[in-house]
Amino acid sequence: MGTKVILSGWELENPVIPASGTFGFGKEFAEFYDINCLGTFSFKGTTREARFGNPTPRIAECREGMINSVGLQNPGVDHVIAHELPEMKRYFHKKVIANVSGFSVEDYAVTCQKLDAQEQVGLLEVNVSCPNVHNGGMSFGTTPEAAAEVTKAVKAVTTKPVYIKLSPNVTDIVSIAKACEEAGADGISMINTLLGMRINLKNKKPVVANKMGGFSGPAIFPVAVRMVYQVYEAVGIPIIGMGGVSTAEDVIELMLAGATAVQVGAANLVDPFACKRIIEELPAVMKKYGIENLSDIIGGAH
Repeated sequence: MGTKVILSGWELENPVIPASGTFGFGKEFAEFYDINCLGTFSFKGTTREARFGNPTPRIAECREGMINSVGLQNPGVDHVIAHELPEMKRYFHKKVIANVSGFSVEDYAVTCQKLDAQEQVGLLEVNVSCPNVHNGGMSFGTTPEAAAEVTKAVKAVTTKPVYIKLSPNVTDIVSIAKACEEAGADGISMINTLLGMRINLKNKKPVVANKMGGFSGPAIFPVAVRMVYQVYEAVGIPIIGMGGVSTAEDVIELMLAGATAVQVGAANLVDPFACKRIIEELPAVMKKYGIENLSDIIGGAH
């Protein structure tokens, strides 16, 4: 049974990766189980400067998922390099994915250049769902031009594979993915959260202080499958798929749509053992569907 997959030359034992922001720097989960069973994990979205994040409340529950508006709270790239990465060596012995956010093109370039130099970083995942402060707050991922500009700037100062994490809150995700590929991206990560909202019936106000937030969880899985499928048809670079994944079957479905590896996000917040369980279930599910090697099924639905 082969669960190995290769992401831009980097061999992973299996395709299961906790998604950024749902796994911190792995420390809390390492107290529950040996997280070295993971393919790898994407650590907390890191910015150039430390960020306190958004006002509370930041979380709203929904029937089929959750809404969060954490606001990229993180200690900043220098602190991550000085403290989080050295500490991580003690409990995680593989390379990790560095997830980077920014509010200007320069932010992305500076942060990526610093993280690219760290031996523990296997690839850079660049989140273009952040508001562009120099351009009226529209996110970098909403136009092909802006996404390409970030891609070019990051590729110019880095040596490791660069995967651009795309927002699904667009009318045409394919044109954005193609623009990233043309600008030199090594891969695409998708999808980030949809935009959602809840209203409290008692006080008749939005539940989340920021009014709206990122909607994740099982409800968004069919959107992820559709978008990964569309982008796989249009680009020749690998895709890390995510969005509502909570079972081994989901992993296989996203891989058939075109994903080389799969991230698990909100499920970690419901069940800290979610990724471990999915990895343990994979061989039986592969057997059930007559799959010898996972790497053979990538894009198999096309």
